[in-house]
Amino acid sequence: MEEEIEHILVVDDDTRLRSLLRKYLMENGYRVTVAESAEAAKEYQRSIVFDLMILDRMMPGQDGLSFVRELRSVAPVPILMLTAMGEVKDRINGLEAGVDDYLPKPFEPRELLLRVQMILRRAHASSEAEEAPRQTYLGSFCFDLDRSLLTGPDGVVRLTSSEASLLTALALRPGETLSRLDLTEQCEIEGGERSVDVQVTRLRRKVEPDPKTPRYLQTVRGRGYVLRPD
Repeated sequence: MEEEIEHILVVDDDTRLRSLLRKYLMENGYRVTVAESAEAAKEYQRSIVFDLMILDRMMPGQDGLSFVRELRSVAPVPILMLTAMGEVKDRINGLEAGVDDYLPKPFEPRELLLRVQMILRRAHASSEAEEAPRQTYLGSFCFDLDRSLLTGPDGVVRLTSSEASLLTALALRPGETLSRLDLTEQCEIEGGERSVDVQVTRLRRKVEPDPKTPRYLQTVRGRGYVLRPD
């Protein structure tokens, strides 16, 4: 399967810089489209989905900051802002507007490339995390966190609302010990901390090969419970 080439939109009113960035980024394996203004960029965006935008802050017409604010209400495209305004307050303004990174002019092309790679890496990791089903495996059992659904060798395992809530809380933080008080508050289990022990015992009967020697839903003496999925 052929790897998809990432597409970058460069928006800057400096003709020479646009040309240099286009050449440099293409030499480093990216597909590049250039625009001289926010309006021109919007025209491209009507028909093309970009993986990243490199955006100048100071441009004729709509400036970069107001363009970012507009984009953030309609498009999630990652943005690297370029600007000659390198003061701390200027960087803060850019970050507050919604840019992912901020690079003052003049800059080293190599640094820009590294920042582009870092932003794209974060964007891909975030996208994969959103797309991945949230499932926890406990031996032959699978718990779907989004649907609060536990399935095993014989199909769906019925969980009470308290059991599902408890398993979700533990599965969201695998390997981390949660106190009985934490679980009582997070899962809204009535009856206090003792009721958590009761729910844990019931869950173990449903998912543990040997409930008396739990492998997955373990007790941490004096602290609480921890889920150790496969």
